[in-house]
Amino acid sequence: MTNTRGRGNRECVGQGIANTMTGLFGGMGGCAMIGQSMINVNSGGHQRLSGISAALFLLAFILFASGLIEEIPMAALVGVMFVVVIATFEWSSLRILAKIPRSDAFVLVLVSGITVATDLAMAVVIGVIVAALAFAWEHAKHINVNTYIDANGSKIYELNGPLFFGSINHFMELFHPEEDPSDVILEFQNSRVADHSAIEAIDNLAEKYIKAGKQLHLRHLSMECRELLKNAGDLVEVNVLEDPQYHVADDALA
Repeated sequence: MTNTRGRGNRECVGQGIANTMTGLFGGMGGCAMIGQSMINVNSGGHQRLSGISAALFLLAFILFASGLIEEIPMAALVGVMFVVVIATFEWSSLRILAKIPRSDAFVLVLVSGITVATDLAMAVVIGVIVAALAFAWEHAKHINVNTYIDANGSKIYELNGPLFFGSINHFMELFHPEEDPSDVILEFQNSRVADHSAIEAIDNLAEKYIKAGKQLHLRHLSMECRELLKNAGDLVEVNVLEDPQYHVADDALA
């Protein structure tokens, strides 16, 4: 809103120290108020002095003017909270709800509902988890292969896209060992093995080719993928001889 970047780490340290001191005096810990920040910015307070002044005035009211605060009618406080809610809510999200992907719309509605039912922290955690699962589900659809026969008669499967728990089912459907020649090469130049589920998928694929009396080779694996594939045992032959090695010439080689 101010076209500037804050320092989240400093804010977290300050908030942690403040909550610790509050606990020592028998108080209750809290977090930064988004509504208060919105009101400060909309009122013209764009610098650190705005937040410091708000905190000091609040402290002064609690210590020296608590009797005056108690005279404020509850209805007036409810009105203030309504103003805070109206200023905090992102009303533009209602206009774009029908234009964004369904997964994003679902996360938006879910987080809003959980915030009302429980609290913002719980809503953020659940929202991040659901958004990550939706991303994994959509990303799993991007894996595909290009196939061709090389000069040696080996069938090459050029894998495109990451291989992880969300894409292994589609990955297994891309291969037909009974129809392939005796030598098959799985090309990983445009792909990577991301987790243990991917390792098990490759292991199961190798077993299918072994049962069919055929060999499966893996080519152009990254170093991270080779480390993961150590758990695959002897079922998978990792072809590292054809992996390219790139070097950068510098003065040390002269």
